[in-house]
Amino acid sequence: MSAAKTMSEKISNDLFDDIPVLKRKWQAALKPGQTLPRYEDVMLGSLGRLADHIAVLKNDGGVLEISRSGRYVQHWLQDERWDIAVAAVSPDCATVLTEAASSALSSRQPHAATAHCVRDGMVRTYDVLALPTSSRWGSTLVGTYINERSAQYNLLDAIFSTTDDGVISLATIRDSAGAPRDFQVVHHNRAAAELLRLPSSDLQWHRLKQGGHVLCGPDVMARLFEVVAHGGSDQFELDSDDRNLRLGVHAFGDIVSMTIADVTALKRREASFRLLFDANPMPMCILDGKTAQILNVNDAMLRHYGYSRADLLCMNVWDLWPPGEWGAVDDALTRLADGDLFHRDCRHCKADGSEIEVLTYGREINYDGRDGVLMAIVDITERRRAEARIAYMAHHDGLTGLPNREFFQQRLAQELDEAASGARPLAVLCIDLDLFKTVNDSFGHPMGDRLLQAVAGRLKQQMHGGNLAARLGGDEFAAIVSQDGADESGEFAARLISVLSAPYDIDGNELVIGASIGIALSPLDGTSCEELMKNADMALYRAKQHGGRVHRFFEREMDLQAQKRRDMEHDLRRAFAQAEFELHYQPLIDVASNIISGFECLLRWRHPDKGMISPAEFIPVAEDIGLIVPLGEWVLREACHEAATWPDGIKVAVNLSAVQFRSRNLVQVVMQALAQSSLAPERLELEITESILLAETDANLATLHQLRQLGVRISMDDFGTGYSSLSYLRSFPFDKIKIDRSFVKDLAQRSDCLAIVRAISGLGRSLNIITTAEGVETSEQLDWLRAEGCNQVQGYLFSAARPAAEIAGLLARFGARSSKAA
Repeated sequence: MSAAKTMSEKISNDLFDDIPVLKRKWQAALKPGQTLPRYEDVMLGSLGRLADHIAVLKNDGGVLEISRSGRYVQHWLQDERWDIAVAAVSPDCATVLTEAASSALSSRQPHAATAHCVRDGMVRTYDVLALPTSSRWGSTLVGTYINERSAQYNLLDAIFSTTDDGVISLATIRDSAGAPRDFQVVHHNRAAAELLRLPSSDLQWHRLKQGGHVLCGPDVMARLFEVVAHGGSDQFELDSDDRNLRLGVHAFGDIVSMTIADVTALKRREASFRLLFDANPMPMCILDGKTAQILNVNDAMLRHYGYSRADLLCMNVWDLWPPGEWGAVDDALTRLADGDLFHRDCRHCKADGSEIEVLTYGREINYDGRDGVLMAIVDITERRRAEARIAYMAHHDGLTGLPNREFFQQRLAQELDEAASGARPLAVLCIDLDLFKTVNDSFGHPMGDRLLQAVAGRLKQQMHGGNLAARLGGDEFAAIVSQDGADESGEFAARLISVLSAPYDIDGNELVIGASIGIALSPLDGTSCEELMKNADMALYRAKQHGGRVHRFFEREMDLQAQKRRDMEHDLRRAFAQAEFELHYQPLIDVASNIISGFECLLRWRHPDKGMISPAEFIPVAEDIGLIVPLGEWVLREACHEAATWPDGIKVAVNLSAVQFRSRNLVQVVMQALAQSSLAPERLELEITESILLAETDANLATLHQLRQLGVRISMDDFGTGYSSLSYLRSFPFDKIKIDRSFVKDLAQRSDCLAIVRAISGLGRSLNIITTAEGVETSEQLDWLRAEGCNQVQGYLFSAARPAAEIAGLLARFGARSSKAA
């Protein structure tokens, strides 16, 4: 029965509570088609006791006014006036009335709110319900209900009881002489008992001299006696076991108010900070946030800057920066004051006056109760020097110290931009050293490097004003020269050639080289870096063609020749890929028997559009682009394969390029060709020129001896056209020497040619070396050669080089010939 009664009372209270009643009354008064119920239907009639809790608000042009108010509302407002603006009443009441009425008018629905008002330290909570209505006079009225929701409570008591800081009130106990001798706890909050680790009942009325907690110590008692004796306040800290407590004491006569805060976590953070600060190997300091005075420094800063601690603590932050960077310091401190972290790359002054480059990092901290700045410093002086060295190395040649290709191109682009705005015209010079490779091969690379350094020194001496010399790579150099026209540029180039061609004395060795220079002028020969470099390089190529030690200016026809060269390179690569090359064979005739003893293999290129192209045209290009090595390997394999089908005793001669020797796998290629074709090694004859022995003599001689050990025969081609042939005959036992066609051509007309042929033939007989004459075209030449004892001949008198398919016919033809030449 009791439970049923309780439930019934709850339903009754919920059903007939003021706010639900008013909401239902507002809803019942709202007629179909209306957006708001009429004021008279809601507010007049049966409100009864609720009328004292109602304030009628009028919305007059956006300004809320209190038109009428009940006695309860007037007491709440602390104002009995009517027809006043809402803003004229107490601000806490005005705020809630304005918010509730505005929300109700906006939604055109009842709006409930809660108001908290503080009166004489007491907090009261009110329910507020705003009911928007329309009046017969066309205006909108808001009936606002106000009623206190629950019991009031004391704000200070609430704060006092819920704060995490302990609060204790102590009464002073004096002796008969009136001197304070003890203190008694007369009031405290929950937190105080927890911080002192005592039950609340034990702490209440506790006298400090009874002991039992940290406040009873003699140090605390002495501080309390001092405060009571002189009035005022005090603050100090206690270290108790594993805790740190901060005490604040205020005396009001004989009553002492004490606050207790647990600062253990704060102290631990401060200890950690001190550990990280004092023992940090990175220089650190703390600045005053307002004056930038140095407040503290760690040992690392003392060591790094060379100041004493006393000196640094008398300085401010500007004393560390050079005067020129004070503005940056001001900016950093301003941004710190705005809450930003900062890090800056700047310079600092050490005690000895030297400057270092540093990165400074700063952030705001609280230091000893005031705003401070923690600044950490990283010395990046060595890093900057290393970066400068790396930047220098990235733009300069490591051997000579001259600018490299990248720096040269950047500078040239800059000069061209300035030239476009009306500056003086400039010339680009491409410089190549003549005979440098000979020095490198003869004296070794260390001597070659010393020579390049000497050349660079002379180039630097000739560069004046804004002129620039650079090393592009190897023995190639370039220069940017500001000159007025071709005459000045030509004179400068001639002077440069003279300077670079003067003898060099290096370690007691007198070295003589030369220089060739190609010149392109801007804007005549180009306005871009790429165009000028390309054209100067073509002019250099022309200077090298003319024998070196000269300069040449770019001419438009050079571009056409360069295009032909590029076309040739492209066609050569395509020809190799598409098997456009073929081998022809020219017979070698034994003079004594008039029969074929072998064939010389000659490479031919049948171009699909241009027909047969002379080897003199495409072989040098193939060597330059690196195609001669795979092409030569193909020739060797094909020649051996073809020769294996010939009668035994018929040899095949294959020409070798100096580039093939530099590949260093020549011996393996020859072994593979012989193995794959099953050709006897003694039937293979390899022809070389003197240029192979001139370059890297020792290494190439070693390769020749390895080939000779395989059983392969070695022949020297174009004998007599060089200047050191006799020494080569002594250094390597050649199987054959071939007399160049230039001596055979005028054999019958010039006595000197006859003398040379006679000498070579005699030399061959003395050294037991076969001699072969090239370019025999007449019977008269053949008779002279036979008379001088030449062993073999070849030439158009017998046959031009023919395809492999015609070899059988040639063998049959010459095998049946008589002694009379065809």
